[in-house]
Amino acid sequence: MAFSIYNTLTRKTETFEPVHEGRVGMYVCGPTVYGHAHLGHAKSYVSFDVLVRWLRYLGYDVTYVQNITDVGHLTDDADQGEDKLAKQAVREKRHPMAIAEYYTASYFADMDQLNCLRPDISPRATGHIPEQIELVQTLLDKGFAYVVNGSVYFDVATFKDYGKLSGRNREDMQAGARVEVNAEKRNPADFALWKKAEPGHIMQWNSPWGRGYPGWHLECSVMSMKYLGQTVDIHGGGIENQFPHHECEIAQSEAANGVPFVKYWVHNNMVTVNGQKMGKSLGNFILLKQLFQGDHEVLSRAYDPLAVRQLILQSHYRSPIDFSDAALTAAQSGYDKIARSVMTLRNRKVTALQGEVDQVVCVELDRLQAKFEEAMNDDLNTSVALSVLFELIRLSVGQLENDSATVETLDAIDNLFHRLGGNVLGVVKEQYTQAAENDDELLDHLMQLMIEQRQTARKNKDFKAADVFRDRLAECGVILEDKPGGITTWRRK
Repeated sequence: MAFSIYNTLTRKTETFEPVHEGRVGMYVCGPTVYGHAHLGHAKSYVSFDVLVRWLRYLGYDVTYVQNITDVGHLTDDADQGEDKLAKQAVREKRHPMAIAEYYTASYFADMDQLNCLRPDISPRATGHIPEQIELVQTLLDKGFAYVVNGSVYFDVATFKDYGKLSGRNREDMQAGARVEVNAEKRNPADFALWKKAEPGHIMQWNSPWGRGYPGWHLECSVMSMKYLGQTVDIHGGGIENQFPHHECEIAQSEAANGVPFVKYWVHNNMVTVNGQKMGKSLGNFILLKQLFQGDHEVLSRAYDPLAVRQLILQSHYRSPIDFSDAALTAAQSGYDKIARSVMTLRNRKVTALQGEVDQVVCVELDRLQAKFEEAMNDDLNTSVALSVLFELIRLSVGQLENDSATVETLDAIDNLFHRLGGNVLGVVKEQYTQAAENDDELLDHLMQLMIEQRQTARKNKDFKAADVFRDRLAECGVILEDKPGGITTWRRK
């Protein structure tokens, strides 16, 4: 089964065929770095991380570009208001570039926690001002833009395909429909390529039209074309960026180059809170750092970053997630089951006897791999792919209860956990069995050994010894919980 993905541009699921055989250029709109990342950011970047991982699993040579917006993104997401970084700089009494440095580092730290692969290239808008000025000049020379009072606007009336991504027409974009009236514009839907800097505006550069700064949409066209060429295989971002941001990218890029800008437009859906989009502007967001530390009034506990990742993968990337503490708790439980199952399997490999791989197990592993690949090839159906991991857990439990299970058989199961759950979904860690780096990890490691000893006692029908294990641990404040499928978990009282 070939890999198929939903293309927002054509509004249908299409078989993926890159511009150049065997190679994929992928650009994803990165964060505007004026605050810490929240769960909505995680939904987007985990989704595209899995897409990159899947393309590489399929054998493609992927160049993944994800920008950092450190200038030009205004507070109303159109052409009015303050620069978001400049506004935050005033609030924190720091230079805008200090704000950008701080929150960029914070963003990557959070993404590392979520096990998102670092992009191959992370270009910054401020590092590409000359290229942005050059693109504006090209659009002026070709008659697609005009200058007014030191600002430059793209004239949407000159680009007949404007609206093809979002499905809007110019009548839908009249004054008051989406953007505020600006007397400088010929048409209310025209968008800024370059903005004149008002007195006191900190972030500004010289240009042929005077001191100013680039429009928000310009940077992504420039950086994607610089690093991936005039036609990009995949351009991704949140569904909220479909209009105006991505629509404007198409217009300015295709007007300048005369060739299709992007072959496959991919958009993830959002995280909602009581049905409303989670976002900083609405004040209903929960920071990833708060999730990881349990530091928010609506949270009952701290959550493992990979449990947050698992919550995201339980839904399709094009479907919304409605946030709740209960949903996170369920995701944590599911992640704990995966982690402890893999840890138990790897610990058992140390003492298992060598021999042949069980052929019945081989057949089942082939079936599970085929089911996983079919789900992922069907527009990244990660919820079904995750269910394969839980089927793999059941297969693993059966072998752990088999005294004659060989190292080779257990290793074959572990290898599939590693390739599917680790390399693709990113929810299985590489090293569960190495020496713990802190007390919590050491405690968990020791508890797994205690659980294995109790399971051995129960298997030998020494129920008195098994009860002693449970009761003594309870005296120490540890509760053992026996789950279906032979899995035992632990928690503090």
